[in-house]
Amino acid sequence: MVYEDEELMAFMDKNPVSTGHVLVAPREHYETIFDMEPELVGRLFSLAARVAKAVLAALKPDGINILQNNGPAAWQHVPHVHVHIIPRHFGDSIQVFWPARHKSLRELEAIARRIQEALGGMVAR
Repeated sequence: MVYEDEELMAFMDKNPVSTGHVLVAPREHYETIFDMEPELVGRLFSLAARVAKAVLAALKPDGINILQNNGPAAWQHVPHVHVHIIPRHFGDSIQVFWPARHKSLRELEAIARRIQEALGGMVAR
């Protein structure tokens, strides 16, 4: 265990992809981030940022990936919300890759409008 309070915890990944790989998670069960109250999501990511800074200070990696996956298509293998803090080093052979899919400005604007419409329909809790 790296950190714990009444709502959140940070602990070492059992199967780390690099030295210092930490998971940050809520204590209460939520399958995806969409099941959480926005305020708790904010506290989760605030702690993730604090833990990432501590990993940076303690281990001096060249960089850090902060990843959070929702659903099997997004590489979520454990059905409980968690944020990965992954220290990175040049030449570490860890790959986080997605192919570029170029869109025209018109397509991007149309997609942005759809997202804006969906945001307008959301009620703040």
